[in-house]
Amino acid sequence: MNIKLSQCFIAVDDHDKALAFYRDILGLEVRGDVSFEGMRWVTVGSPAQPDVQIVLEPPVANPNASPADRQAMAELLAKGMLRGVIFSTDDCDAAFERIRAAGGEVLQEPVDQPYGVRDCAFRDPAGNMLRFTQPRTG
Repeated sequence: MNIKLSQCFIAVDDHDKALAFYRDILGLEVRGDVSFEGMRWVTVGSPAQPDVQIVLEPPVANPNASPADRQAMAELLAKGMLRGVIFSTDDCDAAFERIRAAGGEVLQEPVDQPYGVRDCAFRDPAGNMLRFTQPRTG
């Protein structure tokens, strides 16, 4: 049996700001942009991984969610309390400089971690934490 990741989801509160970050700064390609019942889902992905998609979705993608649930999710997103994504890169320092130069909110500058990677971290425009890791050699 073979199991692979196909999609993951990131909550965003402004799809246009998210696109400016994920497409224009990170260089991901837009694979879909769908609206339904007043909500919008934008799918992006790395050209190097055509079979993996990241869905940028509303904080509560359930049209039946209560106003209280919507408010709670919006507050958690604003605090940066929702999970983000870890990207791999072949050059953590170059990725860091590119994202920082484009105005990305730095959470951690590149550092060698004891578990074998060099990584850095940013927040996306919605407040999600994104890490960029590079395996260390030698």
